[in-house]
Order: sequence, then C-alpha cells, then structure tokens
Amino acid sequence: MARRRNGAQTTLKSRATLSGVGVHSGQEVSVTLHPAEADCGIYFNRTNLDDGRDREIPADYRYVSATDLCTTIGVTGASVATIEHLMATLRGLDVDNCMVEIDGPEVPVMDGSADAFIDAVDQAGIEALSASRRYIRVNKPVRVEIGRSVAEFLPYDGRRVEIEIDFANPLVGRQALAFDVCGEAFRTEIGRARTFGFYADVKSLWARGFALGASLENAIVIGEDRVMNPEGLRYEDEFVRHKALDAVGDLALAGAPILGCYRSHRGGHKLNHMAIETLLADREAWSYVEMPARRETGHADLPAGVAVAAFGPDVS
Repeated sequence: MARRRNGAQTTLKSRATLSGVGVHSGQEVSVTLHPAEADCGIYFNRTNLDDGRDREIPADYRYVSATDLCTTIGVTGASVATIEHLMATLRGLDVDNCMVEIDGPEVPVMDGSADAFIDAVDQAGIEALSASRRYIRVNKPVRVEIGRSVAEFLPYDGRRVEIEIDFANPLVGRQALAFDVCGEAFRTEIGRARTFGFYADVKSLWARGFALGASLENAIVIGEDRVMNPEGLRYEDEFVRHKALDAVGDLALAGAPILGCYRSHRGGHKLNHMAIETLLADREAWSYVEMPARRETGHADLPAGVAVAAFGPDVS
C-alpha cells in the first residue's frame, strides 16, 4: 500500500471508561482513558490505594517491576499489572499521550484480547497535537538470549514485528506471524487475538492463588485433546497472533514508536523487556528521529520457533 507521513503527536479527543475483572487478581477494576498534553506520554494514575493518595506510574520500561505472568509497572506504594493489551492498543492505534486512571492493581482482562480497548479508543476519538512525534530508530542489530529464547532488533524502514512459536502440543503447534505495525494491521491482524493457556497450568495457578479471574469468557483454554471454548478460535493461528499482541504492548514501554524490526523466537514478557533494556542501553544502537515515512502493510508467514504458554510464568 502507499506510504504516508504521520509526524504529529496525538491524544484522545475525550474520555472513555471501561471496567472488568483482572485475570490474575480476580478483582473488579475500572479504567478511564483521559486526553493528555503533548510530550506527556502514556502514564497510569493509580487511585483507591490504602493510604488514600493517588500515584502516577509512567508507562516506561524503567518502571517494570515484574514480567512473570504479565507485565507489571510500579513505583513505591503502587503498581499496575497486565498492562500489555492496553499498551498495545495505544501504540497500535498511534495514541502518544494518554493518562490512564485505574482504581485497582490490574488492568481488566476483558475478553482476553485488545478488542474492548480498541472500542474505548474509538469511542474517545483521536486528535493530532501541534508537537512532532519522535521515533526510536534502530541503527544496528541488538540481540539478547535467555537459554533457547532469542530476541533481536534490526534496522528496518518501518515498524515491523516478527514472532515465532512452536509448541509440542499439536493443538498449538508451529506458528509464525510478521507484520508492519499500523492501525489497520493492528485492528485486523492481532487486536482480537485472545490470551491462552493450558488447562493443567491454569488449575495449578488457581491452586497457588493466581489466574483467579481466568475463565472461558476471557481466555482460550487448551485441554488434553481440544480447545475447551465452545466457540473455538477466532483465527486458525490465534496463539501466535496473541503473542504478537503482547510484544507490541511490551515494546510500547520504550517510550516512543520503534523504527526497526523486532524478531522474537520463544519469546515472552521477560525477553521483550530485556530486549528493550539492551537496545536503549547502547546509545550507538539507536537514535531519535521525527516524521518518518510509514508503510501500511499486512502480515506474512515465517519459519517457526518456540514460545511459552500465556498463562504460565515466562521462562524465556
């Protein structure tokens, strides 16, 4: 498709509120997305804390406090977990500045995908601001490894994500997805892909006090010989699509859209976070740029790799 330039920062035109249950905490939570001024970035305003004080938490990789079951950010006295689907939506739809007011410890899981967050942004609307958008351009390859898991950033004229998974379970199997990040591709390729887990793992997490809000209403649950959700899958390769959704959300914590290609083999939240830290720690590996051309493209299949279950701890 044709190239187009999109160099202005954006925010929301109005507020949008949604509520639901946290997949791990099981608590009912309300989230309101607010417009924000240029150069504010994305940040969370955590309310309803025990001491009665609200706390701001920047949506920034430097504030990540946990990556085991989800991505969590925090400051002293407050944290917000499971931010990846909301962050993916804001980055995928090119919302640069937003205050996320939240009255609980975890972003609600909704139906396990980003669908409800896309609807919330559409309800609020997006408007351009007078300030220019800055991008992080990858200047040279950066690679990280944890055991057999590998992630790398490569120079690329666009915002590309390439994800590979390969599960021994034949219901998941070998899957791969590659796409250039833009609003159209986010909506059609990965936005509706749901989180997933194996029933045996979910039962173990329940016994340990985790995944208390997980159900067939907000996750794909894989049994011994079948997908247990009565409606089945939304996409034949929904599992890798959701891993791509998680990656877009985790990469959004870099603080600006990344001009480059991100490849993940056997990836998860921990590996995504480690890749961002490694890239931004090397000042020769990246630079800020403004107003690049952006390509609107779809996805393509790739050779397969390996990943971990979305409900299980990230061992990558």
